Amino acid sequence: MGDGAVRRLPLKFQIGARTLATIPRRLVRVSFSLDAVLAPTSPTLPPLPDDADGYLVTSLPEPMPELMLAGLDRHGLLAFVRQRYVRYHIDLAAGEAAWLAGLSGSARSGIKRKAKKLAAANGGALDIRRYHDAAAFADFHPLARAVSATTYQEKLLGSGLPDDTASVRHLESLAAQDRVRAWLAFIAGVPVAYLCCTADGDSLCYTYVGHDPAHNDLSPGAVLQVEAMRALFAEKRFARFDFTEGEGQHKRQFSTGGTACVDVLLLRPTLANRVTVMALQTFDRVIATAKRAATHPALATLAKKIRR
Repeated sequence: MGDGAVRRLPLKFQIGARTLATIPRRLVRVSFSLDAVLAPTSPTLPPLPDDADGYLVTSLPEPMPELMLAGLDRHGLLAFVRQRYVRYHIDLAAGEAAWLAGLSGSARSGIKRKAKKLAAANGGALDIRRYHDAAAFADFHPLARAVSATTYQEKLLGSGLPDDTASVRHLESLAAQDRVRAWLAFIAGVPVAYLCCTADGDSLCYTYVGHDPAHNDLSPGAVLQVEAMRALFAEKRFARFDFTEGEGQHKRQFSTGGTACVDVLLLRPTLANRVTVMALQTFDRVIATAKRAATHPALATLAKKIRR
């Protein structure tokens, strides 16, 4: 969960990966861990400092706990849901055999096909390397950074593997505490995909991930994910693999469970904040309407003709 500190955070008007505009607000960010999401008790928020506009709460389990919202109502905060998604995870305690058995037949055949294709591109064998302690992380980081610089996560979302001093030192500290698990996939000695996971209690989090788009046809990220899971099942150090916030086809495909969650914005009822909420709500409704319209058969057919 967050540390209760007030930070200047941008509220984004976003279409897919593209941010059109932002409104800055001083917010306390509260991100619930997977342990908190799965816990039977209602999550609570830290006190709101006087200089804060409100909270940005992520991974709040649905339905939103009545007790927490009742407390917020007493303070008159404006509540606005920005995103709904399932927070997926893998039960590592169940073992690799149970995990594979739970996947669809097409998923299992896809795993084998992709691994075989990537191995063929590397002379017949997969080259997956693990980096789990502080010394190994020092080798991992520059290699993974080279991959990260090519990814859409970094170019469009700004969520690549960090290289600023404070973030790197933080990761180094976690590695020294046995709280980092990292892997790289290579082709002909060149890294093409990376996965860097950090521990949060008994869960290992899907923290930084990416692959070189020049090798999309070889699916190196998917192969690396599966090989990392096999290593984690064998290690038996963690209870769960946490895919964290947001959805994705690979998360749905590989997970063994999921919890419906929301990201919610909670703002003090000032005039500026009311206008902000109204603008965000209007924008989100317009985007949702446009997405629904785009699925109409006539428009879909037109879009195909235009693309030709």
